Amino acid sequence: MDDNTMNNPIKQQTMEIGEADILVGIPSYNNARTIGHVVKAVQAGLAKYFRDKKALLINSDGGSTDGTTEIVHKTTVDDLATIFVTQKTEPFFKIVTPYQGIPGKGSAFRAIFEIAATVKAKACAVVDSDLRSITPEWVELLIKPVLEGGFDYVAPLYQRHKYDGTITNSIIYPLTSALYGKRIRQPIGGDFGFSGRLAGFYLSKDVWETDVARYGIDIWMTTTAIANNFPVCQSYLGAKIHDAKDPGADLSAMLYQVVSAAFDLMETYSAAWQSVQSSEPVPTLGFQYDVGLEPISVNLERMIDRFSLGIKELGIFWKEFMPKELYGFFTKLTGSRKKTFRIPDEIWVETIYSFILAAHKRIMNREHLLKSLTPLYIGRTASFVMETWDSDSRSVEDKIENLRLMFEKKKDFLIKRWDE
Repeated sequence: MDDNTMNNPIKQQTMEIGEADILVGIPSYNNARTIGHVVKAVQAGLAKYFRDKKALLINSDGGSTDGTTEIVHKTTVDDLATIFVTQKTEPFFKIVTPYQGIPGKGSAFRAIFEIAATVKAKACAVVDSDLRSITPEWVELLIKPVLEGGFDYVAPLYQRHKYDGTITNSIIYPLTSALYGKRIRQPIGGDFGFSGRLAGFYLSKDVWETDVARYGIDIWMTTTAIANNFPVCQSYLGAKIHDAKDPGADLSAMLYQVVSAAFDLMETYSAAWQSVQSSEPVPTLGFQYDVGLEPISVNLERMIDRFSLGIKELGIFWKEFMPKELYGFFTKLTGSRKKTFRIPDEIWVETIYSFILAAHKRIMNREHLLKSLTPLYIGRTASFVMETWDSDSRSVEDKIENLRLMFEKKKDFLIKRWDE
């Protein structure tokens, strides 16, 4: 282990704790408003479902100035009887530590992985610090499959509004499934369970001075687990209540970060994904139930305007690498009326694969290339909204599955051109 990444007081604390069965990490940065609830839910979950296990909570903080770490220190569930627990037979420990290295969520996770390796944790989980919907049951659902089910990686499965998670629904889920052959529905969900063995494997990877340390840690964890044949599953957690955004709002930074990380992983694991011919579902654990979801507002006019402006301003870039028929489709679409504005699945899949190939072959500046995807993504999202306006959640999910099938069907388009 690199001595520069864990300071001496934290080393001393981990030595005093010794080994632990379970570790739960909470990365944070200025989350004073919500982190107290998260800490209570985690402690309650550990007391209720793992009372005979020695457990450790790690808050890996990025330099909060709003009192986040102080809240973690003082927050506790004092009366376990309120959650029908008479006593916890094994102790519960808490460590609050600033993480070292490049500012970002990945560096926060690295600190959690290091402490997990030091205390030889058997099962671990990480949960977001701004969750409003976390319950003690989340801890059981993320940890138990590792402790008792033989899984090394547990992805979250949430019920989400049909217009929430559009980057996941239109790109990351269907692409990841088609590439690596495992249908993990929320590969960038943010809340994960994993084994101590997998934590050690993550820690051994030479990525901590790259963009993985800044962003992209979620898709990196998911893809690394699948591509290296660790047993994976997903657990149903219900709703993830967070500050949802209008899918037509400015998501360009997030889109760039997630897509960039996914494309980088394709380079790392090109041999793995080129040998995959189809996808299969992964085991899904937990009782699935319907939950009330917060509404999401959508401004279709603005989305279509942004798409049309993108065509005018960026079309010259796309012409460099897009098949002529594909480029022609988009230029004609700018004149469409709202009622007839549609980007079919086949067109969208060829678009994503064309961007992947352009990035792989370094046809132009990578950042400019990937950021130019934004208006096309917004146009596709507008098309999706119009097609599903009156659809229920089941019908919307069927449509997303059809898109996944199209990514699989068109995968040869990508493979044949990869080494040209």
